[in-house]
Amino acid sequence: MATDSENLRHRLDRATAHLDPPYAVVDLTAFDTNAAALAGRAGGKPLRIASKSLRSRDLITRALSRPGWHGVMAFTLPEAIWLIRTAVTANVVVAYPTVDRRALAELAADPALAAAITLMVDDPDQLDFCDAVCAPGRRPELRICLDLDASWRLLGGRVHIGVRRSPVHTARAAGRLAATVAARPGFRLVGLMSYEAQIAGLGDAPPGRAMLGTAIRLAQRGSYRELLARRGAAAAAVRQHAELEFVNGGGTGSVAMTSADPAVTEVTVGSGLYGPTLFDAYRGWRPTPAAFFACAVVRRPAPGLATVLGGGWIASGPAAASRQPRPWLPAGLKLIGAEGAGEVQTPLGGATAATLRPGDRVWFRHAKSGELCERVNELHLVEGDEVVATVPTYRGEGRAFL
Repeated sequence: MATDSENLRHRLDRATAHLDPPYAVVDLTAFDTNAAALAGRAGGKPLRIASKSLRSRDLITRALSRPGWHGVMAFTLPEAIWLIRTAVTANVVVAYPTVDRRALAELAADPALAAAITLMVDDPDQLDFCDAVCAPGRRPELRICLDLDASWRLLGGRVHIGVRRSPVHTARAAGRLAATVAARPGFRLVGLMSYEAQIAGLGDAPPGRAMLGTAIRLAQRGSYRELLARRGAAAAAVRQHAELEFVNGGGTGSVAMTSADPAVTEVTVGSGLYGPTLFDAYRGWRPTPAAFFACAVVRRPAPGLATVLGGGWIASGPAAASRQPRPWLPAGLKLIGAEGAGEVQTPLGGATAATLRPGDRVWFRHAKSGELCERVNELHLVEGDEVVATVPTYRGEGRAFL
């Protein structure tokens, strides 16, 4: 009897038999299954799409059409403007502060854009930059969201658990910045955002490292308790100066926990729709793998080895094995430690490498989600054993925002 992985391999092979690698596919059944599962985990709170994790307008639109999903968290202001102008959404929060003068001038010149896009701020200097591009009296109000640092700081800040984002860490600091924004003409404070990367973006069950997994889970529980109190206090402090439309938090790895925070009104999610390999290291919920890329076997340099053309689609983050793509199908393949995934060729070993011949496909999974789309111009959408559509990525539409 064929295994699930063998069935998936044969299905993907049949669907794409007319294509020449390298190419990327998204299994729509898995994509939709993940979208429904994430919405279910959110406990009725809306999910905002992290566009950096999809990087395809068609798939962002598909996710937004499903129950429980609304709005986009974009990674740059030019991207946000493009998504609004192409009618993908009418509600975009830019996740990071912007100093793009041309995009700010375009935003300030268009009341419809200004009403649909929210800028991220964590320092009054960012407000000054906006004013220098276009003075308050010459533009519509710009919508502002404050970025609250969600990292866990211990021992007076000597121990930092989480990513280094905003300098706004305490409820008092959030209140001070909120007062500053509220007092500035030309701005309207509408939101508060915090991203608990140490919970949402860190797998709590790293393969083969049980003690590390235990330590991560203990840290995540402690961090969640601390953030629960601090985020609630920060939201209350900010609301003394503005009527907030939303308090945003979380990510794929923390949907259920973040949604349980009474201060949070919406959760940002993206990676869980594609299901990259980094999320294989989570205990609470693991997405169904939905995004794959295929490379062709071109040579057999030695018995028990097969080499594919290309394959070195490395993910961002710390330079570690976890950032390399993983040969997924056929099962039993592995990267060679001395070479890894290469720029123009990737030798593979493992139990099934000897069965591969030139022309065979090897299916890989990327370590992260949207970065896969920076390698291809299009995504082939598969249902069953057919390609039912081919849609462009951001790159395929000539859009390279970062």
